[in-house]
Amino acid sequence: MGNRWSADQVLALAPDPSSQSAGRSLSTPTPWSDTGAFDTLVWGLCRGSGSRPYQTVVDLDGPAYRCSCPSRKFPCKHALGLLLLWAADGVPDAGEPADFAAAWAATRDDRATREAERQTRAAAPKDPEQAARTAARRRERVTSGLAELDVWLHDQVRTGIAGASADAYRRFDGMAARMVDAQAPGVAGTLRRLPQVTSSGSGWPGRLLAELAQLRLLVAAHQRLAELPEPLAATVRQRVGDTVAADDVLAAPPVRDLWHVLGSTESDSGNLITRRTWLWAAEADRPALVLTFGAGGRQPDRSLVRGTAIPADLHFYPGQPPLRGLVGQVHGDVVRLPGVTPSPRPRTIARSLDDHAAARAQDPWLTVWPTLLDVRPARGGGQWRLVDEDGDSLPLRDGREWLWPVLALSGGAVVTVAAELADGRLLPLGVWPRQAYAPEPVAAPAAGTAVAP
Repeated sequence: MGNRWSADQVLALAPDPSSQSAGRSLSTPTPWSDTGAFDTLVWGLCRGSGSRPYQTVVDLDGPAYRCSCPSRKFPCKHALGLLLLWAADGVPDAGEPADFAAAWAATRDDRATREAERQTRAAAPKDPEQAARTAARRRERVTSGLAELDVWLHDQVRTGIAGASADAYRRFDGMAARMVDAQAPGVAGTLRRLPQVTSSGSGWPGRLLAELAQLRLLVAAHQRLAELPEPLAATVRQRVGDTVAADDVLAAPPVRDLWHVLGSTESDSGNLITRRTWLWAAEADRPALVLTFGAGGRQPDRSLVRGTAIPADLHFYPGQPPLRGLVGQVHGDVVRLPGVTPSPRPRTIARSLDDHAAARAQDPWLTVWPTLLDVRPARGGGQWRLVDEDGDSLPLRDGREWLWPVLALSGGAVVTVAAELADGRLLPLGVWPRQAYAPEPVAAPAAGTAVAP
């Protein structure tokens, strides 16, 4: 096999901090038997609470995972433990894969073949007249659906939203389903998130009203789509849910840079897992967002690992500001923290807020913005905050699971934190010692590697 990963690379694949801890507990040889590694496969049997050990397999190319345990997390703690054991040279190389690993790999190969055939059929030349009729029907359905949404939004304000917390899902899910029928999935996704606003604590009515106002602005912008400058029109179409073919995005001029992977978040709507990975260009000093999706039981691509940097081309989707992109050709080795040069320049909190405000001036529906800060944690106003050297601070959001790594690494000193900024609060994505950078090569990916949505 090729170069083994580091423990940091493995742990960066974990869906949450608790999975990291559980994976570490299974990273010793004690619970494992019949382990092996061949080509891109790593496998083993892990003793659990039942009479039969769990069969665990990892395909490093994805990476992709299969485990017979009942966990719904991907990767599960067994896959993480197996990878940590393999990274520490605790899994021997083998001449061929175990039967259960080979059977799973064959299933994956069959699925990949079918997907390639489907893409070939999709890429076949289409009847231009038929394509035009299909596009016209979609525009008609979207316009009709947004007109219904407009009436519904007026009704929400007319009847009041004070009681929305009592029937949040019933109130919003019906209209979200209507937007799916109208082929406006972006709007549907926004509506499905609104029940969470009603349970977000003190002041939720104001936040809910702001979300409804944003939807009303989107409806109004779509009604005047022909009058808008093309970058803004593209942003409106994107927010409504229009799709752009990956090939068209990859045909756009690239931005070549050393792209640092700041971190990722995932959301699971039940039938779709969405992974948001934030990158930052070291030279161009600009962010990028890569979205990957997992539907029908499949997992999103997780090959962009926090704490690494990729010398690559990034191609951006149309819209303003250019933010969402696809990774195109990779031009060298991936490098790993600590030690990536050149590196992004951390902002102050005031600069980060200004950057977010400037981006929202171009895209009013942009609620989340990435940032890189030199800060220290501090307690203030009854909550934990991150404080920069100018004395400005912002509170942390979404619980405490990312507070402990920040506290542990900081010890009260200044650390570099990558975070998502939304609603004036920060969600840490990664934390490193301040200015702890020095190049350290990892494995070189194949040229032309792309991450598609």
